[in-house]
Amino acid sequence: MKEIVVISGKGGTGKTSITASFALLGEKNVIVADCDVDAADMHLLLQPDWHFSEEFFSGVAAEIDQGKCIKCGKCANVCRFHAIPVIDKKYVINNLNCEGCGYCYQICPRDAITMVEQNVGKWFVSNIKTGSKMVHARLRSGADNSGKLVAKVKNEARKIAEKNGVGWILVDGSPGIGCPVVSSLSGADLVVLVTEPSVSGLHDLERVYELTKKFHLPSGCIINKADINPEVVGKIKTFLQKENITHLADLPYDETFTKAMTFGKTIIESGESEIKNTLQQIWKKINNLLTDEREKS
Repeated sequence: MKEIVVISGKGGTGKTSITASFALLGEKNVIVADCDVDAADMHLLLQPDWHFSEEFFSGVAAEIDQGKCIKCGKCANVCRFHAIPVIDKKYVINNLNCEGCGYCYQICPRDAITMVEQNVGKWFVSNIKTGSKMVHARLRSGADNSGKLVAKVKNEARKIAEKNGVGWILVDGSPGIGCPVVSSLSGADLVVLVTEPSVSGLHDLERVYELTKKFHLPSGCIINKADINPEVVGKIKTFLQKENITHLADLPYDETFTKAMTFGKTIIESGESEIKNTLQQIWKKINNLLTDEREKS
């Protein structure tokens, strides 16, 4: 089983649209994992049926039983996160500030505080229009533990792939370099970096590559909208060569890309075009890269 993770240093590079296009090209041979749980939108392009869903619990937060509380204030005094304010003469928990450390629980003389496991989101398994399956999730607004939810999505995708004898897992990772990205990279065989030719695009490409480099993961790069800023494209290619990152391809700016998205489709489904042909070539190149890695191992 081989795992391809598609990430970007910033949002808006076309990462998800490109990943969805790869899913269409891979058809039934690919299990899709949407690990961009903070802003999941792969479902807009792959038409999942939401066949299975389950609540996801992770982490704990304090709760105060007002019937037992004697308002001694010990819990508020020890809380370093200022998560126990007094409202209407009652000590209450500010869930946004509570880190779940449990110090207040330990110090309470009347056992008025309990640590409650938190429902931070929901994960799904869906049949999608490629004839394959997608594992995806949705993190609740303001919830933490996105990295753990990403790990859950990836683990379930692997189980489905093993059960059905599917050899490829395609992961749409979060943008940036935070915990969900680190979790997305775990177990990857190839990382596809998607960037755009802007100053911020180059800067964030450099940042996210530093992360993949720490994991010693082979990487390839797609430069999207490459024709809008040739000067920065030159700088990106210099960086790729310096770091020995495979330059997978340049994609031109094409409004067909956006038009397809408005109809819930990928560019692969929108007739013949230069960008479709290029994506097909990239997908073949990715397959060849992973095949070469398999033969080496």
